[in-house]
Amino acid sequence: MKRMLIWLMYVPVVFIAVLVLLFAVANRQWVTLSLDPFNPLAPALTVQAPLFLLLFAVLMLGVLLGGCASWLKQGRHRRAGRKARAEAERHKAEVDRLKAQQGGAAVPRLTAAAPF
Repeated sequence: MKRMLIWLMYVPVVFIAVLVLLFAVANRQWVTLSLDPFNPLAPALTVQAPLFLLLFAVLMLGVLLGGCASWLKQGRHRRAGRKARAEAERHKAEVDRLKAQQGGAAVPRLTAAAPF
């Protein structure tokens, strides 16, 4: 079973890696990326690179920006988790304090009454 799960995980990864390699080989021509919209004849900032490198760079930038946006969006959930953890720790400390106050006396347990 474990071997089958490993295969189910590796086959798609290898398939995607082969597709990325084929994409890189098919798009290896050099292109010029101009970042100066005001002077198209003599741009101030240009980058020359293979097309696949530019596309991979844009993809990585998108993943990075998406991760940052997701992290920022989930901040309220992390804050709520911190508050809940602090409250749980306060309650645990209160229980420990009350147990110590009782001096080790047994706490009566509630039991269900036996039916007649």
